[in-house]
Amino acid sequence: MWLSTECKLAFEIKQPTPFLFMLRAQSGMQQWVAEETYQVFPSIPVIEISDKYGNLCQRLVAPVGDFRINTSSIVRTAAACDADTSAQFIEVENLPDETLEYLLPSRYCESDLLNDQTLGVVSGTPLGYQQVSKVSDWIRDNIQYEPGSSNVPVSAVEIITRGKGVCRDLAHVGISMCRSLCIPARLVVGYLHGLEPMDIHAWFEAYVGDRWFTFDPTQSSLDGGRIVIAYGRDAADVAISNQFGPAVFPYLMDIQIDLLHDFKSAK
Repeated sequence: MWLSTECKLAFEIKQPTPFLFMLRAQSGMQQWVAEETYQVFPSIPVIEISDKYGNLCQRLVAPVGDFRINTSSIVRTAAACDADTSAQFIEVENLPDETLEYLLPSRYCESDLLNDQTLGVVSGTPLGYQQVSKVSDWIRDNIQYEPGSSNVPVSAVEIITRGKGVCRDLAHVGISMCRSLCIPARLVVGYLHGLEPMDIHAWFEAYVGDRWFTFDPTQSSLDGGRIVIAYGRDAADVAISNQFGPAVFPYLMDIQIDLLHDFKSAK
């Protein structure tokens, strides 16, 4: 399926402020970026770098006054995510080197504190994909997805105690529980077509059956086109906007995702 995206951010800058943005999707196994624009107002120098996870990051210093960023893209992606209940658990000694850091506790994912609880959730479940699916179902049944309920990242243990959270929070719980089972798991930030209310979305991926699979505790199915912007250990790695100095928050954040019948219709 072809999707068009648009993201508009606007800030009122009181003093020159360094920013690090993460707003560009890139082509990969699951998506093809056919066209994109990235506009900064006023026009200032922007330096693009690639972080340790391969995410595209844009560095700039926003000048005093009204500062805006408009991005858009046309992306081809699958209409639903792959699923494979037969995907097997991979023993730690056989995991690819690059997946090992996704086994460790991180700032918002205290996997070392959730082993007993997770073992209770997945008791009797075949190892691998079905364990992760069981974890995702448990989160959906026991933690309320409540958009707008949290403006800052919260740890997985606290979210379990609260019993509610935003998409990022539920993903943190899933990641923590998977890691407690020695299954690598990572946070994904991007777009989901048809999300209500529309916003930047977060979900998680788990490494079973020698590949990464998508899981989303906030949704009842894996249908709907997804566009990945960034991967990381948790929310500390994948913020779409980081600013350095006195806090600056966007007074405008507008996200739009539309389905295109074909690529030509976007011309």
